[in-house]
Amino acid sequence: MAEIIQRDGIWTFDGEALRLVPGRDKGVGLLRKTLGELTVPLRALAGVSFEQGKKSGRLRLRLRDGADPLLQATGGKLTEGADPYQLTVESDRYGVAEYVVDEVRNALLLEQVPSAACTAYVLPGPPVPLSVSAGDGTASFDGEHVRLEWNWKTEDAKASAGTRLLALADITAVEWQPAVGLENGCLRFTVRSSPTKAPPKFDPNAVELWGFKKDPLMALVAAAVQARLPHPGAHSAPKELLPQTPAPEPEPPAAPAEDNHDALLRRLRELGELHRAGVLTEEEFTAAKQAVLKRL
Repeated sequence: MAEIIQRDGIWTFDGEALRLVPGRDKGVGLLRKTLGELTVPLRALAGVSFEQGKKSGRLRLRLRDGADPLLQATGGKLTEGADPYQLTVESDRYGVAEYVVDEVRNALLLEQVPSAACTAYVLPGPPVPLSVSAGDGTASFDGEHVRLEWNWKTEDAKASAGTRLLALADITAVEWQPAVGLENGCLRFTVRSSPTKAPPKFDPNAVELWGFKKDPLMALVAAAVQARLPHPGAHSAPKELLPQTPAPEPEPPAAPAEDNHDALLRRLRELGELHRAGVLTEEEFTAAKQAVLKRL
């Protein structure tokens, strides 16, 4: 097992999945705190990296395209404080961060996890029902309908139409955009029966966002809806892989036993070197060594 504990959060890797627990530090964004603990299966990952800085570094997970409805709905526009797949690392734990990276990369190699885009979501969307108030309205989703209610700050032309109730079956797309500079953001739904190209300020199918603290929480509504829409990668998959229920991804071919054995022996030697160099504590070294020995 590989684990790194920081004020920003705790990441634990058991060889099959990464458990991400947000910290309580003031720099942890409201979206990460609201999402809470996440479990990311190995097959959802495309890679992992660690970037060193003078005072702190950053661990980053890269997920396979189409693995997570949250990333699909937000289009990679989450800020560092809101992104659940980033972790700030203090300088005295750089060695542990590099060890976590090595363990995840070795597991991806040994398990031969494909890097191709997913044809079905690996991670679930946020649980429903949920409701978020931000910008000029409140967006609620119960799994079947999206309800948009307006507040006193809503443009009169949009508010005059009253509360909107959108059936999931009528929604063809959803997007979340953050406010950037002088440009406002939005949570927007593309509806089959009433498409519109109006700015979010006037669009009855959009909540306008102004860059305040709760704006990222609207991404939860976007992700919950996205998880229940047809997967965008399903259109490019061969027809024989598209039954009424999503077909599981094919199992990757097993690596030759001697290759696995050699890789694990190399990992044991590397762990010993990290321990002797003082990078790993006695407890971290023992736990990591036992995890490798179980796989021999």
